[in-house]
Amino acid sequence: MANPTSSSFPIPIFYGNNYDFWSIKMTTFLMAQDLWDIVEKGCEAPPEGASVSKDQLQKDAKALYFIQQALSETVFPRIIGARTAKEAWDILREEFQGSEKVRIIRLQTLRRDFENSKMKNYETVQEYCGKLKELVNQMRAYGDGITDQRVIEKILVSLTIKYNSIVTTIEGTKDLTTLSISELIGSLEAYEKRLMAQDEDSVENAFQSKVNIRSHQSKNGGRSSWKNKRGGEIIKKGKLSTLWYLPKNKSFGEGLLV
Repeated sequence: MANPTSSSFPIPIFYGNNYDFWSIKMTTFLMAQDLWDIVEKGCEAPPEGASVSKDQLQKDAKALYFIQQALSETVFPRIIGARTAKEAWDILREEFQGSEKVRIIRLQTLRRDFENSKMKNYETVQEYCGKLKELVNQMRAYGDGITDQRVIEKILVSLTIKYNSIVTTIEGTKDLTTLSISELIGSLEAYEKRLMAQDEDSVENAFQSKVNIRSHQSKNGGRSSWKNKRGGEIIKKGKLSTLWYLPKNKSFGEGLLV
């Protein structure tokens, strides 16, 4: 049944998976066609003794047609008996999103996952925020009205400790009621890049120090030797002796002064 060219706007096709995302796209499509009200509420009840207007029936038939065209060949049989757009829509929602009770339980699970989310030490800003935004999108698909401000607050309190400095700066200089999620993520990613650059410099400096040490050792024969350094003097058997020592392992020897 799928036919993306049925309208001047491409129809989002539903293949039986990711219903939540498809339903959002399809809702927007139907709104653009001025048909969403007829899908959501059905035809308006006519005055007593009158029948549904021809205009209402045409809009309903058009909406039903678009829904049919949006379904793949394997999904279309589910609504083959539907006679109105609202009936077809409700059938799809019931089967692929679950009953009202199931949706409430699912939403509670998503909310709990959102509240318990914390950035892992190995995650980047993009990875963590992407995961969080996916949760938010699913929550909204199930009817949750979570605001962008709430998402921003959640991001700021759930980052790892290395972001404390930039979080303090953002909270002190930005208006969180007008700050966008994309702007916040951009600031965090810029800070993250600076941290990574500093880490790379530290690694490079440590490597260079190691190279310098090895170079110094190679100039001395590649291994430690008895250093001709006077570590001190002792009196042994009435003769003045000099301590000779190996600094690495504190071993020492002695020789008579000539």
